[in-house]
Amino acid sequence: MTREEHIRHLIELAYDAQSRSYCPYSHFATGAALEAENGQIFQGCNIENAAYSPTNCAERTAFFKAVSEGVRGFVRIAVVGNYQGKPGDFCAPCGVCRQVMAEFCDVESFEVILARSPEEYRILRLKELLPEHFGPEDMKLAEPV
Repeated sequence: MTREEHIRHLIELAYDAQSRSYCPYSHFATGAALEAENGQIFQGCNIENAAYSPTNCAERTAFFKAVSEGVRGFVRIAVVGNYQGKPGDFCAPCGVCRQVMAEFCDVESFEVILARSPEEYRILRLKELLPEHFGPEDMKLAEPV
């Protein structure tokens, strides 16, 4: 499989995950497919809650599934989203999801694929989406209390 075919496959898995989204309030369904260094792929969809703050984004759902399975190294994530199933624009991760990515990924090399379709997508490095990030390495600078 070529790199382009692999990316398209990842985007298709993100759309598959999006089909399971629970979004009765915003009607904005998102899906993600997270690729680990070991080749495993973890899917996630957004899961809303009437209280809003317990809502979880597709990206975090995929990361939390992977981490709960013991996986810690990641290569890339494909992210898709649209309102009420209508064609959408590129759907970038929210700030909280970007911060979760920075916790578990190398910001220099981790790829974030924003897709409108398997044929139309953009690939960004996490560092482009979260410049001047705060990550685990910053905690090493903290003095013990």
